[in-house]
Amino acid sequence: MEFSLRCASVLVPFPFNNNKRNRGLLRAQLSDENDPLLRLAINSASLQPLFMDPYAGCLVPPHTRLNFENSSKHYCIATKFIDDKLLRTVNHMDGLKQVVLFSDGMDTRPYRLNWPSSTIIFDISPERVYQNAIEKLQDVGAKIPRSCLFLHVPLESSNIQEALHMKGFNGNRPSILAIQGLPLMTLASFKEILLTVSGMAMDGCLFLGELPAWLAETKIGTKSSTEKWMDNLFMSNGFKVNMVSYHKAAKSLGKALELGDHKYILFVAEQLRFSDDQMETWKIESQRVEEDRKGEDFE
Repeated sequence: MEFSLRCASVLVPFPFNNNKRNRGLLRAQLSDENDPLLRLAINSASLQPLFMDPYAGCLVPPHTRLNFENSSKHYCIATKFIDDKLLRTVNHMDGLKQVVLFSDGMDTRPYRLNWPSSTIIFDISPERVYQNAIEKLQDVGAKIPRSCLFLHVPLESSNIQEALHMKGFNGNRPSILAIQGLPLMTLASFKEILLTVSGMAMDGCLFLGELPAWLAETKIGTKSSTEKWMDNLFMSNGFKVNMVSYHKAAKSLGKALELGDHKYILFVAEQLRFSDDQMETWKIESQRVEEDRKGEDFE
């Protein structure tokens, strides 16, 4: 089974401030030995098939047993689906290519995927987990593909969108954004992320990934109404969303698997609005045109 594996979003107890965009987004106080985010990320890495992810082994403690049981199959399907969608999309972008990954800090996609040249990959994840992972990855010689750039933005940043801009992200250019493994505490925390993504992505860009189903269950308890809940949530932020069946995703990968019960939502959403940068550019251009018109009327 030629799949790599990542962890889906999980419940982690840490505070969240949803009063302003990106203010105090998913803050976490971490320590080296008693760090729930680090433990969860290591658990995720322990689920990765080594024949597809050569870096999985370096991210877990020695003698850790790698788990490939049936309960993890949906992780394989989701990861491979997201991998393929990311690569297909960036390979159709002209010029500079922007990829934003919301992760647990141990996402090896920047290293293991064959990114085209001129790709900038932004990782948004818990700082301490990321630093722990990057040290281990560098020790085993993991490298970003040539002519690509990899930049990290701490999840604890007071304003993630501003931090991304300082790193070079441009909302006037195409991008693709993905979420998998990012620790989430509440529905409000994901709404804050969705608001951030809505401000970053220009019209036509994709946001995809995997979410814990309990996000929907906080409002709705039936599967039949999950799609309506997703539609309303994403459309309120300018996205048209499609839920992806794990069975159909497996079939599209040429696999027929009995996935069993799982509590995750696989999705692909398209931005229908202008990004904040596009809106700012439009305002500046409109002001310039208006000033030119007034100048012509004066003459």
